[in-house]
Amino acid sequence: PLSPAAVVGAGLGGSATAYFLQQHFGPQVQLDVYEAASVGGRLATVTVNKQQYESRGASIHALSLHMQDFVKILGLKQRREVAGKSAIFSGEHFVLEETDWYLLNLFRLWWHYGISFLRLQMWVEEVMEKFMRIYKYQAHGYAFSSLEELLRSLGGEAFVNMTQRSVAESLLEVGVTQRFVDDVIAAVLRSSYGQSVLVPAFAGAMSLAGAQGSSWAVEGGNKLVCSGLLKLTKANVISARVTGISLHSSEGRALYQLHYENTEGQGSAFYDLVVVTTPLHPSRSNFTFENFHPPISDLPGAFQPSVTSVVHGYLNSSYFGFPDPKLFPFTSILTTDTPDLFFHAMDNICPVNISAAFRRKQPQEAAVWRVLSQRPLDKPQLKTLFRSYYSVQVTEWPTYPRYDAAKALPPVVLHESLFYLSGVEWVASSMEMVAVAAKNVALLAYNRWHQELEKIDQKDLMHKVKTEL
Repeated sequence: PLSPAAVVGAGLGGSATAYFLQQHFGPQVQLDVYEAASVGGRLATVTVNKQQYESRGASIHALSLHMQDFVKILGLKQRREVAGKSAIFSGEHFVLEETDWYLLNLFRLWWHYGISFLRLQMWVEEVMEKFMRIYKYQAHGYAFSSLEELLRSLGGEAFVNMTQRSVAESLLEVGVTQRFVDDVIAAVLRSSYGQSVLVPAFAGAMSLAGAQGSSWAVEGGNKLVCSGLLKLTKANVISARVTGISLHSSEGRALYQLHYENTEGQGSAFYDLVVVTTPLHPSRSNFTFENFHPPISDLPGAFQPSVTSVVHGYLNSSYFGFPDPKLFPFTSILTTDTPDLFFHAMDNICPVNISAAFRRKQPQEAAVWRVLSQRPLDKPQLKTLFRSYYSVQVTEWPTYPRYDAAKALPPVVLHESLFYLSGVEWVASSMEMVAVAAKNVALLAYNRWHQELEKIDQKDLMHKVKTEL
């Protein structure tokens, strides 16, 4: 039997991995989860005027089945969405404005961009429909030893190729116009990844699916999913920074010694199974692997710096061409890829706990805005966006992979029972993507441990799953 297992990192990836490991290996598995900072990782909140607001990772797509399951199992609630309108700003004027009326929006998109809009929808739907097969495969216990194999099982070579070519190229190929790509697609990708239309097609499709469908969030904050899953699995959360892993073998099996440091100093512990859910890129961690032959090398690739500023203040609506703030109709502003624009997107955000009586602030009132940018905003930039403000809270982190440096995808298996989760973000970065990868790693670990090799990297799964039903 598997004795202790370790998970490095207590963000969504780590908490979901711990939960799925326990689901598959059973409750007797002893789970240690190491976290250097706070549980929840990038799912964090900031407090303004005694209210909490999401600082990042805010919305969850309607089709996120694992996330929906977590919320149900944990007895959490989906947060009520407070309606608002969005618009795309070019630095000088709005290229596209949303109205109250859904059909009129469609008409506007149609009028401006013709059939491009339809072609985009069909493209995204086709990708999502194939991606949704993963839930069926996972329900039947199938796992994949690499990200390429996982993608291949869902959409063949075409899916693998979508991680190597840009979303712009893929969309132009299906007949979407350059103008639509520059105005609309660029704005959506800037608001989700802080990057251009050169991100890979697969990551782009996921982000565009999120922009189209209805999305939701967790009442009380998305980070509650992480603490909830760890409590549910009764995982032992150890507050320490993991510095490295060395390999020992006992009775023909690999045994991993995990080295860590905490306030008391340094320590180590032995595990049969380890899943690393924090990024292993040299820019992000100084993690060492010892006694591995062949050695485990540094993973290539860099991360995109990204800054969230949560500002409590009065919007300067005249910068957006509305001298009278009362008439400013938008709660969310996306931006096109214009050299002078110093921010990617901004939205008037609601607290993580929304009462039934809650209403959004009027545009002329002081409100809480979240501004996404690549660098911290300086005083003149803040003064451009806000007439005046009470507070600014800045969170800086290398959030997303720098997608323009398209390389081979990172490995999932680092050694016999040593797995790597974060590589999935190079396919696409979203909460659900991480949850899907966590389930895959748990199934892979289980199938390998029990030598159920027919459940790993199976070809023609669509057919197999149909006949199993």
